[in-house]
Amino acid sequence: MNTDVIIIGMGPAGATAAIYVKRAGLDAIVFEGFAPGGQVSTTDRIENYPGYVSIEGYELAMKFAEQVKTCGADIRYEQIESVDLVKKTVTTAKGSYTARAVIICGGAKRRNLGVDGEEKLIGRGVSYCAVCDGGFYKDKLTAVVGGGDTAVTDAIYLSRLAKKVHLIHRRDEFRAAKSKVEQLKSLKNVELLLSARVTSLNTDDSGSLSSIDIDQNGSKHRLDVNGLFVAVGSTPDTTLYKDSGIEVDTAGYIVTNEHMETSLPLVYAAGDIRSKPVRQIITAASDGAVAAVSCAEALESLNV
Repeated sequence: MNTDVIIIGMGPAGATAAIYVKRAGLDAIVFEGFAPGGQVSTTDRIENYPGYVSIEGYELAMKFAEQVKTCGADIRYEQIESVDLVKKTVTTAKGSYTARAVIICGGAKRRNLGVDGEEKLIGRGVSYCAVCDGGFYKDKLTAVVGGGDTAVTDAIYLSRLAKKVHLIHRRDEFRAAKSKVEQLKSLKNVELLLSARVTSLNTDDSGSLSSIDIDQNGSKHRLDVNGLFVAVGSTPDTTLYKDSGIEVDTAGYIVTNEHMETSLPLVYAAGDIRSKPVRQIITAASDGAVAAVSCAEALESLNV
């Protein structure tokens, strides 16, 4: 199947790119492997996106999808198996799709903690999404690892459900927004453990998480927890493009210029997957708009 533009991912960047591509009079296929919204859909409450004083992440993600559908883009919930960025071809289990240009909006994925036994405990006490799994830990003991906006937001969210929340951060200060940190410090059932790291995960007889060992400034002790929520950053979701020849930075994020152009012709990248200093919903949406406009202008100039 052929189209004008293939957009990979339907988070804020992909959704915005689809809207702008369609408004430019081009056809677009948007691929989303799971649910729309990307990491937005797993965010508890969003309070820094213009137009909404406060909105749940999942609700905002659904609004993105609704607008993309309304503008006439072809949304396909298919897992991509391979991508040829030279031929502008995407292959899924249902077939191959070719376009004249590609906009990559695959986002980033959560980073693992890296402690032995972590993978085996996913779903048995270890989680990477407080909004998704927090309800399982109502009136229980929990811990969050991380010091950025996601970790602090997760701890605030869990404080409404859990009996106790330990927030463990390896540094002595947070990277999160000051307003969020102040809100966190006001919560009575949240304990901050700074300059600390998790060294081991312990299980009960059923194989579920029962406690964690931490090292805090050389002092080692054990915390009884039923749930551990990992929020230690993200890595770019660039596995599909590792052999494509596209330029990436030292951390693996796709390099673009201010027009969202990559090192490959008629291939653009937008949102959290590209190399940039700030990764927020609003900046991802902005990237998507710029990528779509650049793409539309390039196709028009080629008279294709």
